Amino acid sequence: MGFSTVLLGVIMEKMQMNNDKKTTHQLLDDLEGMVWHIKPIATWKHLGYSVRTLTKLKNICRDFIPGKGITCIFSGESGTSQTLAAEVIAKELNLNLYRIGLSAVVSKYIGETEKNLGRIFDAAKDSGCILLFDEADAMFGIRAQVSDTHDRATNIETGYLLQRMAEYTDIAILATNRLQNLDKSFVRRMRFVVKFPFSANKRRKKSGILMERVQKGRAHHLR
Repeated sequence: MGFSTVLLGVIMEKMQMNNDKKTTHQLLDDLEGMVWHIKPIATWKHLGYSVRTLTKLKNICRDFIPGKGITCIFSGESGTSQTLAAEVIAKELNLNLYRIGLSAVVSKYIGETEKNLGRIFDAAKDSGCILLFDEADAMFGIRAQVSDTHDRATNIETGYLLQRMAEYTDIAILATNRLQNLDKSFVRRMRFVVKFPFSANKRRKKSGILMERVQKGRAHHLR
């Protein structure tokens, strides 16, 4: 087999990989109402967090190995820019970022929540995406005891999400306003837990970022 033939094979393989990624992003974009694509713009200079918080965020970048998943919890009140932090990580690692609204994913019909989550994870598989699950409180809470069918269904849903996060080969993040209300067993299974103090909201430089997004037609809500 000649060198030119081998080279052509490598080129074709890379083209196929690019096509697969395009298909993946198209599939995620098709999940309208549940998934939003965020094109990373922000950099470290736009974050006004404490040294401790910044160190944890940089450790996520440092520890990330393609094909080896990382699970995280981002905890902070509304306005502490958890989405912005995820965006900086995505830009640093050259990954795509998708925000998933769990309140839209969760369904009152038994089994539908798992189907919605399955569609998201299946579309994102091996795609080089950060999945940011926003409004985690819509699904996660303290499980005192299983008292009825609804409680059992909720346990199945949360267990399914954690299972898929653990199997995910890129970065999966749960964003919450109420870390204290999450089941401690869930929290322990996360590789990183990053807390965002509200005081950082006064220090961050978000005005320029928001204006840039508006000008480019991709403004989105910052937590």
